[in-house]
Amino acid sequence: MPNLRIRQAAELLGVSDDTVRRWINHGTLAVGLDGAGRKVIASEDLAEFARTNAPAPPPDPLSIGSSARNRFIGLVTKVTSDAVMTQVEMQCGPFTVVSLMSTAAAQELKLQPGSVAVAVVKATTVIVETARPSTAVASD
Repeated sequence: MPNLRIRQAAELLGVSDDTVRRWINHGTLAVGLDGAGRKVIASEDLAEFARTNAPAPPPDPLSIGSSARNRFIGLVTKVTSDAVMTQVEMQCGPFTVVSLMSTAAAQELKLQPGSVAVAVVKATTVIVETARPSTAVASD
Protein backbone atom coordinates (compact mmCIF):
# COMPACT_ATOMS: atom_id res chain seq x y z
CA MET A 1 0.00 0.00 0.00
CA PRO A 2 1.24 3.52 -0.71
CA ASN A 3 2.56 5.97 1.82
CA LEU A 4 0.90 9.35 2.20
CA ARG A 5 2.51 12.68 2.89
CA ILE A 6 1.25 14.73 5.85
CA ARG A 7 -0.71 17.11 3.62
CA GLN A 8 -2.47 14.20 1.86
CA ALA A 9 -3.38 12.61 5.21
CA ALA A 10 -4.73 15.94 6.48
CA GLU A 11 -6.88 16.42 3.37
CA LEU A 12 -8.29 12.89 3.63
CA LEU A 13 -9.14 13.36 7.32
CA GLY A 14 -10.52 16.89 6.88
CA VAL A 15 -8.05 18.47 9.31
CA SER A 16 -5.05 20.79 9.06
CA ASP A 17 -1.47 19.71 8.43
CA ASP A 18 -0.65 20.97 11.93
CA THR A 19 -3.25 18.66 13.47
CA VAL A 20 -1.68 15.63 11.75
CA ARG A 21 1.78 16.75 12.92
CA ARG A 22 0.42 17.09 16.48
CA TRP A 23 -0.97 13.54 16.35
CA ILE A 24 2.41 12.31 15.10
CA ASN A 25 4.30 14.19 17.83
CA HIS A 26 1.99 12.77 20.52
CA GLY A 27 2.44 9.23 19.18
CA THR A 28 -1.24 8.98 18.24
CA LEU A 29 -0.47 8.42 14.55
CA ALA A 30 2.44 6.27 13.34
CA VAL A 31 4.89 7.83 10.92
CA GLY A 32 7.80 6.63 8.84
CA LEU A 33 10.30 8.20 6.47
CA ASP A 34 10.39 7.96 2.68
CA GLY A 35 13.56 7.63 0.61
CA ALA A 36 14.12 11.39 0.78
CA GLY A 37 13.78 11.47 4.58
CA ARG A 38 10.32 13.09 4.56
CA LYS A 39 7.67 11.96 7.03
CA VAL A 40 5.06 9.65 5.53
CA ILE A 41 2.12 7.70 6.89
CA ALA A 42 1.30 4.20 5.70
CA SER A 43 -2.13 4.30 4.07
CA GLU A 44 -3.32 1.25 6.03
CA ASP A 45 -2.28 2.96 9.30
CA LEU A 46 -4.23 6.08 8.27
CA ALA A 47 -7.28 3.95 7.44
CA GLU A 48 -7.18 2.32 10.90
CA PHE A 49 -6.68 5.71 12.55
CA ALA A 50 -9.65 7.17 10.64
CA ARG A 51 -11.84 4.22 11.60
CA THR A 52 -11.00 4.28 15.31
CA ASN A 53 -10.97 8.07 15.68
CA ALA A 54 -14.01 9.01 13.60
CA PRO A 55 -16.19 11.52 15.41
CA ALA A 56 -19.58 10.33 16.53
CA PRO A 57 -22.34 11.44 14.20
CA PRO A 58 -24.68 14.11 15.50
CA PRO A 59 -27.85 12.88 17.16
CA ASP A 60 -30.47 11.75 14.68
CA PRO A 61 -33.16 14.44 14.80
CA LEU A 62 -35.76 11.96 13.57
CA SER A 63 -35.15 9.27 16.20
CA ILE A 64 -36.42 6.51 13.94
CA GLY A 65 -35.11 3.06 13.16
CA SER A 66 -33.87 2.28 9.67
CA SER A 67 -32.05 -0.49 7.87
CA ALA A 68 -30.07 2.09 5.89
CA ARG A 69 -26.57 2.61 7.24
CA ASN A 70 -25.68 5.60 5.08
CA ARG A 71 -27.51 8.35 6.96
CA PHE A 72 -26.19 11.89 6.70
CA ILE A 73 -27.61 14.49 9.06
CA GLY A 74 -27.42 17.95 7.60
CA LEU A 75 -28.84 21.33 6.90
CA VAL A 76 -30.95 22.07 3.84
CA THR A 77 -29.13 24.85 1.99
CA LYS A 78 -31.12 25.23 -1.24
CA VAL A 79 -34.50 24.14 -2.61
CA THR A 80 -35.26 24.58 -6.31
CA SER A 81 -38.77 23.62 -7.44
CA ASP A 82 -40.92 23.58 -10.54
CA ALA A 83 -44.45 22.26 -10.91
CA VAL A 84 -43.37 18.61 -10.83
CA MET A 85 -39.83 18.16 -9.42
CA THR A 86 -37.74 19.67 -6.62
CA GLN A 87 -33.98 19.63 -6.16
CA VAL A 88 -32.90 19.76 -2.51
CA GLU A 89 -29.29 20.51 -1.56
CA MET A 90 -28.04 19.65 1.92
CA GLN A 91 -24.74 20.31 3.65
CA CYS A 92 -23.85 17.24 5.70
CA GLY A 93 -20.55 18.03 7.39
CA PRO A 94 -18.02 18.66 4.61
CA PHE A 95 -20.24 16.96 2.02
CA THR A 96 -23.00 18.33 -0.17
CA VAL A 97 -25.84 15.88 -0.83
CA VAL A 98 -28.31 16.59 -3.62
CA SER A 99 -31.71 14.90 -3.85
CA LEU A 100 -34.36 15.02 -6.55
CA MET A 101 -37.93 14.38 -5.48
CA SER A 102 -41.44 15.31 -6.44
CA THR A 103 -42.49 18.83 -5.54
CA ALA A 104 -45.42 17.34 -3.65
CA ALA A 105 -43.01 15.34 -1.45
CA ALA A 106 -40.81 18.39 -0.79
CA GLN A 107 -43.86 20.44 0.19
CA GLU A 108 -45.14 17.66 2.44
CA LEU A 109 -41.76 17.54 4.20
CA LYS A 110 -41.76 21.35 4.44
CA LEU A 111 -38.20 21.49 3.13
CA GLN A 112 -36.65 24.95 3.01
CA PRO A 113 -33.18 26.43 3.56
CA GLY A 114 -32.37 26.07 7.24
CA SER A 115 -34.36 22.87 7.76
CA VAL A 116 -32.53 20.05 9.54
CA ALA A 117 -32.98 16.77 7.70
CA VAL A 118 -31.42 13.34 7.22
CA ALA A 119 -30.26 12.20 3.79
CA VAL A 120 -30.65 8.43 3.62
CA VAL A 121 -28.73 6.66 0.87
CA LYS A 122 -29.55 3.04 0.14
CA ALA A 123 -28.30 1.97 -3.24
CA THR A 124 -27.50 -1.26 -4.97
CA THR A 125 -24.82 0.50 -6.97
CA VAL A 126 -21.90 2.24 -5.28
CA ILE A 127 -19.09 3.33 -7.57
CA VAL A 128 -15.59 3.35 -6.07
CA GLU A 129 -12.80 5.13 -7.93
CA THR A 130 -9.07 5.23 -7.35
CA ALA A 131 -6.19 7.07 -8.99
CA ARG A 132 -4.13 5.16 -11.51
CA PRO A 133 -0.74 4.31 -9.98
CA SER A 134 1.07 6.41 -12.60
CA THR A 135 -1.06 9.51 -11.79
CA ALA A 136 -0.76 9.41 -7.98
CA VAL A 137 1.64 12.20 -6.97
CA ALA A 138 2.76 12.89 -3.40
CA SER A 139 3.25 16.50 -2.37
CA ASP A 140 3.56 18.33 0.92
